[in-house]
Amino acid sequence: MEESPLHRNTVTGGASTLTADSARPRADAVRNRAKLLVAARDAFAAGEGDVTFDALARRAGVGVGTLYRNFPDRQALVEAVYRTELDAVAESAGELLDKHPADVALRRWFDRYTGFVATKKGMAEAFQQAVASGAVTAGETRERIRSTIDRFLLVGSATGALRGDVLSDDVTVALLGAVLGTAADTDGKRRGRVLDLLVDGLRPR
Repeated sequence: MEESPLHRNTVTGGASTLTADSARPRADAVRNRAKLLVAARDAFAAGEGDVTFDALARRAGVGVGTLYRNFPDRQALVEAVYRTELDAVAESAGELLDKHPADVALRRWFDRYTGFVATKKGMAEAFQQAVASGAVTAGETRERIRSTIDRFLLVGSATGALRGDVLSDDVTVALLGAVLGTAADTDGKRRGRVLDLLVDGLRPR
């Protein structure tokens, strides 16, 4: 007996819907992955580079099996935290520029960047392994930072909040120098003063 067109369409449509739904991550799975990344980021930023997967799972409030399903090994977790944080640092520029003049936004973004550096320092050993394997490149970070600074400079130049004769490459070098030069600054006060000076030098006279 030949299937009716209605029956064929129903079955086919149901199969298509099932395929689409099965390909889409469940909301709870997305939430669990996000919680694991936050827990790992906080642990790394606190200098807990050797924190166990069991401890991370407890901190995130999920089972250790969920952690392993998302990140089969420490290297995969480190790379995911690194890329997630780098994306967040770059993407925060838009929100800051929406709320503040470009010079103020840039200064606040510098603080956001130093927070990213703190996270990277906490996972230094694993990060070095990621670089050695080629999974993460130093150039990737520098280019994202440079292009984000360029965004601030373009807006600042157009609005008169920042000088228009400054290269984003030069500001990137100055920022990296400020962060490295104040690495021993435990309370952040000296770093804050140096970053204040950097932004002040970028304002038009």
